[in-house]
Amino acid sequence: MTSIFTQEIRLSKRHEEIVSQRLMLLQKMARKFGGQNTEKAPQVQAAETAFKRNRSLLKDIETAEKSLQTRIHPLPRPEVVSLETRYWASVEEYIPKWEQFLLGRAPYPVGVESQKEAEKNIQNEAE
Repeated sequence: MTSIFTQEIRLSKRHEEIVSQRLMLLQKMARKFGGQNTEKAPQVQAAETAFKRNRSLLKDIETAEKSLQTRIHPLPRPEVVSLETRYWASVEEYIPKWEQFLLGRAPYPVGVESQKEAEKNIQNEAE
């Protein structure tokens, strides 16, 4: 039994040595990584500042681009917009009539001048 007690004391001392070595290693690591973290703090701050600056520059570029686009392609006058709207409404109205004709499924649309007259007008305009 004394041998077991002796062995227990020896293991207990060894355990204390290991725990103290572990504590020293943890302290060394904390000092080492603590120093690295303090070194990285200015880098992180610089990166955040650069990110904010870049985002601001990007917004400025987008604003300038929009400004240039409006100078190059100004908005059309209201009369032109109205004419364009009425034109496309007219096109959409006649699409079903012409679609079947162009697909060869229906005769020439009624309400439009005859096909021969249309062809003559096109030839006359070409000449």
